[in-house]
Amino acid sequence: MTTTMFAKHAVSSYENWKRAYDEFVSVRKEKGVAGASVHRDASDPNTVIITHQFADTNAAMAFANSEELKSAMMNAGVAGPPEIWFGEEVEQTPY
Repeated sequence: MTTTMFAKHAVSSYENWKRAYDEFVSVRKEKGVAGASVHRDASDPNTVIITHQFADTNAAMAFANSEELKSAMMNAGVAGPPEIWFGEEVEQTPY
């Protein structure tokens, strides 16, 4: 069952954060990220919401707790602790 990790956090600069996020792509893939999306809060462009899809919850939790991710977030200018939660996909409806 596919698991999605949702993360929301403020950043000091979206442009700097996005550059660091893009440079982290090989580590994300290595840690099991199978797909991702990046969103910006409609009222605050320095608040980002990211989704990462994984094969299972264990892989998602291991990524979320990895030292590599914590270090990358710090270097990317994440301001304060992120909100992170996990969801297991039970249905998908294409329109």
